[in-house]
Amino acid sequence: MPTAVITGANSGIGNALTKILLSEKYEVHACDINIPSSLEPLGAHPVSLDVTDPSSVASLKSKLSNHPLDILFNVAGIMPPKSEDALETISSSSLARTFSVNAFGPLLLTQALLPNLLASQSPRIYNVSSRVGSIADNSSGGAYAYRSSKAALNAISKSMAVDLKGKGVIVLMLHPGIVKTALDPTSHGLEAAVEPDVAARGLWEVCKSKGMEGSGRFWHRTGEELPW
Repeated sequence: MPTAVITGANSGIGNALTKILLSEKYEVHACDINIPSSLEPLGAHPVSLDVTDPSSVASLKSKLSNHPLDILFNVAGIMPPKSEDALETISSSSLARTFSVNAFGPLLLTQALLPNLLASQSPRIYNVSSRVGSIADNSSGGAYAYRSSKAALNAISKSMAVDLKGKGVIVLMLHPGIVKTALDPTSHGLEAAVEPDVAARGLWEVCKSKGMEGSGRFWHRTGEELPW
């Protein structure tokens, strides 16, 4: 049975991805800072994980021991309220917290679980980013902490893809679109907004369709490649 670790699994896209992978017979370690116990009856292994806490990351690593890990889905993320993420209001504490979760978290979790990934026959790392992190696509400004943290995640992911290509690890950056989650309730009324299960299904189809030729690239859930 293939094995996956999914962060942000308590709700939203991470929760929906967990259900999809369980339905496809993956052993899923469903991780969140709030333990996703509702997934346990479905067959997931709920794990309390704070991606910003080295001891929490080490605890997950200890649980996995030397078990091969086929998929690492870095989904967990935060977004400061728009009123606190403008040029006039952004603070060092907000920047630090957002980068810690959105950029440093995926990097350091991947570092910790890399031996498990390299023990797999087909290791894959899927980092859920955002089109907001695209520099070329930025026509609206603002969102300083969130936007720059996702741009940083993209840069980190690209380096991962380069460093791990020779070891057979596929690394994708993924944009789920506008999704009706707790991340940004103000966007729920937009025409383009979709439910988490729709976003998750699109992302999973993209993941299944991309091999090494797609590694180190930035993909929309529709399969469209996005600019940096």
